[in-house]
Amino acid sequence: MSREQCESEEEEAEEFFFQDIEILQEHGINSADIQKIKKAGIYTVGGVLTNTKKQLCNIKGISEAKVDKLKEAATKLCGNGFLTALEYGEKRRSVFKISTGSKELDTILGGNRSLTTTVISGGIESMAITEFFGEFRTGKTQIMHTICASCQIPRDDYEGGKALVLDTEYFRLNFLNSRPDRLRAIANRFELDEDEVLTNVAYRRVYNSEHLASSIIEAAGEFYEERRIYKLLIIDSLTHPFRTDYCGRGELADRQQKLGQVLSRLQKVAEEFNMAIVITNQMVSDPGECKEKVMFTIVTKFTIYLNNSFQADPKKPIGGHVLAHASTNRISLRKGRGETRIAKIYDSPDRAESEAMFAITEGGISDAKE
Repeated sequence: MSREQCESEEEEAEEFFFQDIEILQEHGINSADIQKIKKAGIYTVGGVLTNTKKQLCNIKGISEAKVDKLKEAATKLCGNGFLTALEYGEKRRSVFKISTGSKELDTILGGNRSLTTTVISGGIESMAITEFFGEFRTGKTQIMHTICASCQIPRDDYEGGKALVLDTEYFRLNFLNSRPDRLRAIANRFELDEDEVLTNVAYRRVYNSEHLASSIIEAAGEFYEERRIYKLLIIDSLTHPFRTDYCGRGELADRQQKLGQVLSRLQKVAEEFNMAIVITNQMVSDPGECKEKVMFTIVTKFTIYLNNSFQADPKKPIGGHVLAHASTNRISLRKGRGETRIAKIYDSPDRAESEAMFAITEGGISDAKE
């Protein structure tokens, strides 16, 4: 398929998901009101429908009467009918996948390996939130580095594009300032121009959860201004600012509420702009699990054996059910021998539970050597 055909089909399929909010002027909506809505991070007609009346009324200068008019116009444009599964499947033709750099990892994320060839068309999909979680040194940030470069590589059904990184952990002391050589080495592996790869990665250091929420809104503005240019949004890590801003069980409810709002915004961005959203997540030990495990180990060697064999892992990903329900695909990472790591499909709507081994190399993530 030629690049021109790829772009034509992508534009046709995206019409279903992306309709510029400026179209509402043709339906009697004032231009000044549209600009106010844009400042709130809503850039599409679908965005008007996915936000509640309460959220729209909270925008300065937008009254309840204006909200009703906005909703009515947006409904006319988007339609309020139903689609068959076949029709919706056709509309999702614009969904693309970004390689992780490892064919084995791409396979469990949705690749297809035929009986006669080893061609793999899998990877991290757009219009979805993909979450990688694991302990330290399991390869989370290394995967982020690699996909910053691999997202720029055109494929048969994908034209390539830019990446935007929101860094709450400073990418191990800010990789764009302190460690640009890491991305340069990955660019060399893929035979890409080093400076061009670095130029196509937009970066922002995020200081707290409020800054993260506002940065996502600003990122949506970038995606709107350069539509079909940006393909990947990375947040490393999503939960870090919430862990530091909200402490103790007394603030747990507030933390989960704010986390849910951020995830809701990410889901809208993923669908409206056909973006691949990738987040990393940290782990936490469950005190209840640990206490139960200690009690078992006191009795006999036999119960120790039972404990080690059947006891659940006390370490869990942060975010609870709020994050678990919002993430489309969840991948757990654990350490292997040497530089090898093991990825496992922890939760996915369409992928079977399976594992893949990959390695951390000088050129980023790749398949582990036999």
